[in-house]
Amino acid sequence: MLQIAVTGKPNVGKSSFFNSATLSEAEVAGYPFTTIDANKAVGHVVSVCPCTELEVTCNPRNSKCVEGKRLIPVELVDVAGLVPGAHEGRGLGNKFLDDMMQAKVLLHIIDASGSTDEEGRPCDPGSHDPLEDVDFLQHEIVMWLMGILKKNWNRMIRKVMSERLDFAKVIAEQLSGIGVALEEVIEAKRTVTKDYDKWEDEDIATFLDDLLQRSKPMIIIANKADTPTAEENIKRLQEKYENVIPASAESELALVRASEAGFINYVSGDSDFEIPDPDKLSPQQLKALEYIKEHVLQKYGSTGVQEALNRAVFKVLNMIAVFPVEDEHKYCDQKGNVLPDAILIRKGSKPRDLAYVIHTDIGESFMHAIDAKKCMRVSSDYELEEGDIISIVCR
Repeated sequence: MLQIAVTGKPNVGKSSFFNSATLSEAEVAGYPFTTIDANKAVGHVVSVCPCTELEVTCNPRNSKCVEGKRLIPVELVDVAGLVPGAHEGRGLGNKFLDDMMQAKVLLHIIDASGSTDEEGRPCDPGSHDPLEDVDFLQHEIVMWLMGILKKNWNRMIRKVMSERLDFAKVIAEQLSGIGVALEEVIEAKRTVTKDYDKWEDEDIATFLDDLLQRSKPMIIIANKADTPTAEENIKRLQEKYENVIPASAESELALVRASEAGFINYVSGDSDFEIPDPDKLSPQQLKALEYIKEHVLQKYGSTGVQEALNRAVFKVLNMIAVFPVEDEHKYCDQKGNVLPDAILIRKGSKPRDLAYVIHTDIGESFMHAIDAKKCMRVSSDYELEEGDIISIVCR
């Protein structure tokens, strides 16, 4: 399952975001290092289910369909809070870095209200600049990776030069345990034009910084967006950085809980909610819901939680949802389940790539594929599109 890391300083709302995105029960408290061990739970991204277009009733197995919206599972990891100097062992240090390294994308939770200092301790709202918290995460990871490479750097470079080895392959092998791909290393090494044996610490850091942006892209979640001191900080964040999403994790959690209790009609990611019977709610509850509507939903369009997951998968990782079936006429598997699975795969992938994602044996015995919507065979170099229903034909 695709893994997304929820990262950031202590006490900025990481666990609240994690809980609201997964309906989990990770411990939440107003002191640093509430999260000691990495919490893992399943959230989801939302894609359009083809059942509406085809006018069929689907029977999902690996996902869920709600009113034509396919909820596709992804794994979220709520890792321990990071503090400056973590790569040197401060705070929970390397444990944090180890926990997040299998993730494909990082959601960096920032306290947009400026009410936690650089160590994650509570401070007066607006007294800390959240822009200072963005770059330090990248820096800590780069320095940690640098520590890994520097242990054997000189010996490794001598071996590369003397045996004429492929530098990119050697580095990719060194970092394979943290999800770095060879193609990413090849692109990142182009940022330094010197010969490898002349690289200094600054050159290694430049290379790793680019590599990290390719292998672990980051989205900034400007949490606590409903607080008075957050609005101006969010504008400054969005002016400086590309992927910034205003969010209120506590508001999302409140709305989901109210929906589960039957007090409101709300689906995660919606821009509004309905109250079927206001008489069931106390004045305090109605006031709280009105506050969320005015200061979060009407202001930002959503609570930002579901938007963050969707953007991470579909925009940053550039993935699409494809629906494999066995019977292209009935859109079902061998047990008759209609549109049983939704598979997340990189945009630009070919039918054979999909076959390997389903199972290695299917990929190795792949012959051709059929576009079930058009009931026609597709070429081997056909690029899969969002919402495709594909039947794989094997030997």
